[in-house]
Amino acid sequence: MSKSQKLDMPVTIKGVKFKNPVTVASGTFGSRDEYSRYVNYEKLGAIITKTITLNPRLGNPMPRICETSSGMLNAIGLQNKGLKSFVKDQIPYFKKIKTPLIVSIAGETEEEYYKIAKGLDSNRTVKALEINLSCPNVKKGCLDFQSNPQAAKRLLKNIRCETNKLLFTKLSSEAGDRFLEVAESALLGGTDGLSFLNTIKAMAVDLKTKKPRLANITGGLSGPAIKPVAVRYLYEAKKQFNVPVIAMGGVMNAMDALEFIMVGADLVALGTANFVNPTATIDVLKGIESFLKKEKTTLDDLRGSLVV
Repeated sequence: MSKSQKLDMPVTIKGVKFKNPVTVASGTFGSRDEYSRYVNYEKLGAIITKTITLNPRLGNPMPRICETSSGMLNAIGLQNKGLKSFVKDQIPYFKKIKTPLIVSIAGETEEEYYKIAKGLDSNRTVKALEINLSCPNVKKGCLDFQSNPQAAKRLLKNIRCETNKLLFTKLSSEAGDRFLEVAESALLGGTDGLSFLNTIKAMAVDLKTKKPRLANITGGLSGPAIKPVAVRYLYEAKKQFNVPVIAMGGVMNAMDALEFIMVGADLVALGTANFVNPTATIDVLKGIESFLKKEKTTLDDLRGSLVV
């Protein structure tokens, strides 16, 4: 087996081929080539971009990131330069890379989601869209749709009218007991798969100042602390719906990734791990391959092999 084939563990979803199941969570891998000195992007199964919006966003005031026990909080607030800048300045870079690009999108209104989807539909570099309905750090959009199953269904139905691209809908545990209901609504609306778990709304306090550690007061909790919650939702979603899932939430090493795959994940995204270890994605890939060789099994045989 040559070095170039070593990490090839293909996953195909709606005609889009991913060379392996490892990708990155939106917003944790820079905006373009920030990690290129540490990671060969062509080794990854896919690259998921930082969420883009129709118009530029400044994001929330600082401080907007802090460490917590077994994780971190962020309240970035979807800071980005908007759709036009993304197409002009970032797409050309990803066009050179032979790795599927999944673009995460969000809007304050339904119309903004539609316009972004339509604006990216004819772009051949973009292989899929991740519809962000779960960012906890913005005042409008996202959670507004996740909290209303009918609104989520309508949103996805109209996005589907604007594009034929592979669609994933990103959800979080903020949906609570209605998580599966929201997921079903998105699927009925036309999404091809689901992406979760997004960060969980949380907060931390500075004991010296007696103030919240984030200027936004609350932020999204990510990292190992949320992994058991993510595994639970993955189990429930896979049991209920036979659809592709990009799973994330506390994946720090290959064993974490394998746990998600065993429960049924099609792709596994690393987020907080990228901040701790810039080569985490490649380390996880090597670890998955090593496990499969040791156990004399395949990725397809391992996926969904959970015994209950």
